[in-house]
Amino acid sequence: MTTLDRRAVPAAGGHGGDGARVAEALGLDPATVLDLSASLNPLAPDPASIVARHLGSLGRYPDPARATAALAEAVGVGPEQVLLTNGGSEAISLVGARLGGRVDEPEFSLHPRAGGPRWRSNPHNPTGRLAAPDESAEVWDEAFYPLATGRWTRGDAESVVVGSLTKLFACPGLRLGYVIGPPDLVAALAGDQPHWSVNGPAASALPDLLATADLPAWAGAIAGLRRQLIDLLGAHGLGPQPSEANFVLCASAGGLRERLAPHGVVVRDCTSFGLAGMARVAVPGPEGMERLARALEASG
Repeated sequence: MTTLDRRAVPAAGGHGGDGARVAEALGLDPATVLDLSASLNPLAPDPASIVARHLGSLGRYPDPARATAALAEAVGVGPEQVLLTNGGSEAISLVGARLGGRVDEPEFSLHPRAGGPRWRSNPHNPTGRLAAPDESAEVWDEAFYPLATGRWTRGDAESVVVGSLTKLFACPGLRLGYVIGPPDLVAALAGDQPHWSVNGPAASALPDLLATADLPAWAGAIAGLRRQLIDLLGAHGLGPQPSEANFVLCASAGGLRERLAPHGVVVRDCTSFGLAGMARVAVPGPEGMERLARALEASG
């Protein structure tokens, strides 16, 4: 690999999921890029085949009522406690705008930092560590919680939860998130939300997506893959840290993004978390694990 190859890699942005941008800069087919900068469920069934059954919804305005009821049943709460959103980012934006918030750094950049109730991602992003049973937060971001524990939610009755279904079902382009909270807050947030925020195919397909979910099996399999990933990253001197999430933080990974990108593998540079020289690597499936191993070997 030449130095010029590495210099062609675009600078990391404030978020992951930039595999397509890296591919364009390097002249690669985006479909061939293994994007481990986005921590998606490596075991989710192909969402395209499920969503394709719901393309008829494009011809009518979306109604999220059936999808809301299906998610509430899956989680084990009443539908009046659930608000579907246009991805986890809208859930965070709505709750943050109404309640405010503060964080203990490092923390996910979309969480509010203007004062107010404490927010905490669980498992923590970017370290991947689950909160201790006695730790509290007024707002839990449980985007990765089902894949870490095999359960939908920690279930703190006094806390608000924001979550991301698009990470769980590996369909970030579909945009599906949620808020779980007291009915009065959920009703207020629904009033703050634009009309038709959740698109028709997403609302229509969600009950079928939920029918494919096997959280305990997914969490167990991801734990096994995570152990393989930690061993692989450790063998290359990258300082993988203990994690309970579907991603691993590497403490000695300066330049890793630039090294791997010309080989069609993208990881999450953590400078935007204030963690220069570190990288977050999503847990891949078995084929992705083999490809990452080849890329690490080839990149030196």
